[in-house]
Amino acid sequence: MATARIALASTAAARKVDEDHAPLAAALEELGMMVEAPSWDDPQVEWRRYDLVLPRSTWNYTNDYPRFLRWLDQVTRDSWLLNDAATVRWSTNKRYLLDLAAAGLPTVATTVSAPGEFWSAPQASEYVVKPAVGAGSRGARRFLARDEAAARAHAAALHAAGREVVTQPYLTDVDSYGETAMVCFEGRFSHAVRKGPLLALGHNSDPDLFLAEQMSVREASAAERALADRVLQWLAPRRPLYARVDLIRDGSGAPCILELELAEPSLFFALAPGSAARLASAIGSRLTQRRV
Repeated sequence: MATARIALASTAAARKVDEDHAPLAAALEELGMMVEAPSWDDPQVEWRRYDLVLPRSTWNYTNDYPRFLRWLDQVTRDSWLLNDAATVRWSTNKRYLLDLAAAGLPTVATTVSAPGEFWSAPQASEYVVKPAVGAGSRGARRFLARDEAAARAHAAALHAAGREVVTQPYLTDVDSYGETAMVCFEGRFSHAVRKGPLLALGHNSDPDLFLAEQMSVREASAAERALADRVLQWLAPRRPLYARVDLIRDGSGAPCILELELAEPSLFFALAPGSAARLASAIGSRLTQRRV
């Protein structure tokens, strides 16, 4: 059987800072696969050369989202994309939060306004305004209720740029407890990480790729595990290879979904020994099933 060639798709700037690449590449190579990290936005790449393409650190995709969507279609034609193109499309627009809420899953209260639609401030003492298609907290701003004029101006600027706007209450428990990132492979929980708070009041500059995060090992609570399991069960028809369910605590201390990462999430292998090998094994199993 020919050696499988795997593309961990990246981009030039991200390749230098993607801490997940080396452990995953090593784990895949340990299983006998060949691994490369081509840039998704390099038009010279021949994607048909690869047996499998994973969008691992394509973190600049929001700079040209239509091009990224075309790339998903191209890879689907020329190779095998995981997660699949439909799942990546769905999960890179935060409108998916409305789908999760409609399914009865506890989710941070979310409204979405498109260009040309009226934007209104939520009934909250603090809230966040951010683009529906965004990554790395770029374009996300935190406002107090009294700063409605500034929030409205930010929403208007995003609309003027042709972007949908997501508005959510800022749940202040994140300042002490942080977020819980639940990393899952093949529909099963792998490990959890605590992510410290990111959005400071008055912070209006955007990073090139992502805001620096403060991460540490976290033992997920029973309630967090149970909610992640509910999300994975709901996602089961999509058969995601990997998923990251980001949870935050609501005013009563119960977990709720802040984001669902199915496209190119950081997976924090360094904080969970053996996790890169678990994903590599899942990839190997998928390739074997596909070849049978």
